[in-house]
Amino acid sequence: MGLLSFIKEAGEKLLGHADAQAAEDPNAANQTAADAIKNYISTQGIDTSNLTVAFDGASRTVTLSGSVGDLDTKAKVKVAAGNVQGVAGVNDDGLQPDDQEVQYHDVKSGDTLSAIAKEVYGDANKYPVIFEANKPMLSSPDKIYPGQKLVIPPQS
Repeated sequence: MGLLSFIKEAGEKLLGHADAQAAEDPNAANQTAADAIKNYISTQGIDTSNLTVAFDGASRTVTLSGSVGDLDTKAKVKVAAGNVQGVAGVNDDGLQPDDQEVQYHDVKSGDTLSAIAKEVYGDANKYPVIFEANKPMLSSPDKIYPGQKLVIPPQS
């Protein structure tokens, strides 16, 4: 799919901005950030044994490579990596399998999963479909925030 953009001011606070910018060795800072992001993905219940995560502090971009089991897992890996404060983009060109059909939604102020479901599927009562596609990153249908990127599964 290529580069997926994120709002770098939104998301989980894993990266110490001052530490990363003040580090004398940018390669070490980038590796520390990549390790933190991979660990965060793993805490979401996703197998990261075949996943490689790299971080470029200058462009604030995460690069994912390797393989994950299926398209649903790939989408979750991408949003988990991107929904980290300080990450502006996720490049998944090296990550398998290919995912041409996955859609995403950028949460805006005032959005609810019901409103997003109505916009995407025409039925607000289909919000559990979006919630399930974004678990375990979402712990509750009410816990979304502006700037977050959500996976929108195809309509069944």
